[in-house]
Amino acid sequence: MANDLSSTLNYDVRADLLRGAGAMSKHPALVLNADYRPLSYYPLSLWTWQDAVKAAWLDRVDIVAEYEDVVHSPSTVVRIPSVVVLKDYVKPQKRVGFTRFNLFLRDEFRCQYCGKSGELTFDHVVPRASGGVTSWQNVVAACSPCNLRKGCKSLHHTGMNLRKPPRQPAAEELRNMGRKFPPNHLHDSWMDFLYWDAELEA
Repeated sequence: MANDLSSTLNYDVRADLLRGAGAMSKHPALVLNADYRPLSYYPLSLWTWQDAVKAAWLDRVDIVAEYEDVVHSPSTVVRIPSVVVLKDYVKPQKRVGFTRFNLFLRDEFRCQYCGKSGELTFDHVVPRASGGVTSWQNVVAACSPCNLRKGCKSLHHTGMNLRKPPRQPAAEELRNMGRKFPPNHLHDSWMDFLYWDAELEA
């Protein structure tokens, strides 16, 4: 029976269901790990409704909340999932990749010299011309004016100060940092699983 339904969906979703894909594109599903925590907070772990429906029919997730809206084919009606939980636990990565995004997230998307947010680049605290390396401990987010002002000089010669010393963050620290940046849209059914207002773990 499950195979018949899956086959029906595979055919009908592409035909009848996807005719309304434009209207349904605003129905993302929050994806939780098997421990009922989001896979990530920033960016928030979301699937399209199509991926959520497919995963449910493949028995890879449990649906824990649904939208009022449905999608249907001539033989099947499906409530659109709004929250799904993985049946198999995905172990979070312990190593934090040294990427531009993770660097900005560590620094809370603020210039580490003046504290302003907005258009950011990155700066070597100890300039490369002076032997500074590209590492967590020597690179910070910086706005263009502060970056230009500092140039290839050391902090001592510019009179500028860092808001906090740069260091390599732990994976859990970055996940918690992401909780400070909720997306513009949060569906009501997601709130019990996100805890945006909860005190962050130390």
